[in-house]
This record gives sequence, structure tokens and C-alpha cells, in this order.
Amino acid sequence: MTKKNDIKLFDNHKIRTAWDDEHEKWYFSIVDVIGVLTDSPNPRKYWSVLKTRLKNEGSELATNCSQLKMLSADGKMYKTDVADTEQLLRLIQSVPSPKAEPFKLWMAKVASERLDQIQDPELSIHQALADYQRLGYSDSWINQRLKSIEIRKDLTDEWKKHGLQEGTQFATLTDIIYQAWSDMTAKQYKDFKGLKKENLRDNMTNKELVLNMLAELSTKEISESKQPSSFAEHKKVARDGGEIARNARIELEEKTGKAVVTSLNAKDGIMQKGGIEDKTGKEE
Repeated sequence: MTKKNDIKLFDNHKIRTAWDDEHEKWYFSIVDVIGVLTDSPNPRKYWSVLKTRLKNEGSELATNCSQLKMLSADGKMYKTDVADTEQLLRLIQSVPSPKAEPFKLWMAKVASERLDQIQDPELSIHQALADYQRLGYSDSWINQRLKSIEIRKDLTDEWKKHGLQEGTQFATLTDIIYQAWSDMTAKQYKDFKGLKKENLRDNMTNKELVLNMLAELSTKEISESKQPSSFAEHKKVARDGGEIARNARIELEEKTGKAVVTSLNAKDGIMQKGGIEDKTGKEE
């Protein structure tokens, strides 16, 4: 069962969600939904009281809801009560709120958009493009970022073909690639940029994105050529792929006298018309 965490917005409120590829359904954070519907200052406590009441009434909703790990405000993953669309519709009936009907329509729209994207992947690309434009990224940066998503997917598809598992194994290999070309692990790289829960690639400059793409593309090509059969061999392939980008990085730095890896992040450096710029106004 493969689940992808995501954040959806309803009336400018964040709703944590997870998409289940196997069953093609959304799971919604119940606490987030309670917060939206009730405007309660403590939606977690509200849900705790409501859950007890539902159990006392013999409702199966409180006992059948699942728990999934979702990103919390402190940047860590915690188990969170979630409900699928059907369960959430029943829950909404127990929460008096003028937002109930608009929320139901929003849920239907979220589900419809995801199913449409499965049938036509190009819609996902258009959605990503619109999201990045709304956040203020430049067109040139967006083009690089969308290409990086494609290359990353090619690499993870290659790993899946070899039976590698999403999660720890993917994260380990990704760390090796980062360290090989940038001399930093993903955590060190995020710390260097002052990031917490933000996506690292969304905070890379064009040059950083290009070199990371080269590292991942090289790893995929080497894997296809070498056909590694053990995880140890996959780790060596990841290092080899990352070193190709590292060599390119070092040569570029020697020719320009400028460091490629920068502490610049999206918050400090996104310019809608000028691309990602450093604080002196020079485009990265």
C-alpha cells in the first residue's frame, strides 16, 4: 500500500492528506478537519471529546478510523487519526457547522482532481506549474524543477524495478547521492539552507537543481548498465552517479570562482521575474 502525503487548502486552512495508490482514495487528518469546521482553539481536544461521545453512542466511526504518520508543525512525523471520504462524511454529520456543505463540495473536488490526474498525468504537471507560479517562482526555475521531478521519477522507477523499498532504502540512496555531489547529506543540506519541513529541491537554485538532476540521471543510467543485485551495489552506483555531478560542480566552481551550493532558499531569494537571486541581485 503506497501512500503519498500532501497538503490541501480549504478556505485558506491547511488539511493534511494522504493518497492511497492501491485503493485510490484520500485519507484526511481528522484534527485538521475539526479545526476547519469548528474554529476550535483546541481541535485535538474537541476530537477527543467527540470520539468518546461517538463510542458511547455505539458508532463504529471512532473505532474504525485509521492512523497514519503525517507531518506536524514541528517538522516531525506523528501518527494522526485519519478518515477516508466516506468516514469523513459521516463525521461531518456529527459536527454542527455552517461550513459542512462547502466542505463536502471541496472534498468531492479534491477526489475528482486526483482521479483525473491518474487518467491524464499531464494534468498533474499543469497543477504543479500553477502551484509554483502562485508561490512566486520564476518560469525558468519552474521549467528546471518540473524536469527534475521527471528525472527523479525515472530514478525511483529504476529502483522499484530492482525491488528496492520506498522509505528507508530510497532515503539512504538519496542521501548518498546528495553527499557525493554536494559534500552534504540531505539533513546537512537543509540545515545549511535554514530549512525544516520544507522540500529541499524547492529551495535549490537553478545550478543546484541542474547538478542534482545530473547526479540522479547518472545514477539511473549506471544502474541500467550495471544491473546491481544487492543494496550494497546500489549504494556504490549512487556514489558513482553523484561523483559525476561532483566533478562537474568542482570544475564549474574553478572556472567561475563561485560556490554552487548556496545557503539561499526560496523564502530569501525567489524573484518572480528575475529567477532565484542572491542578496547582491546576481541571478543564481
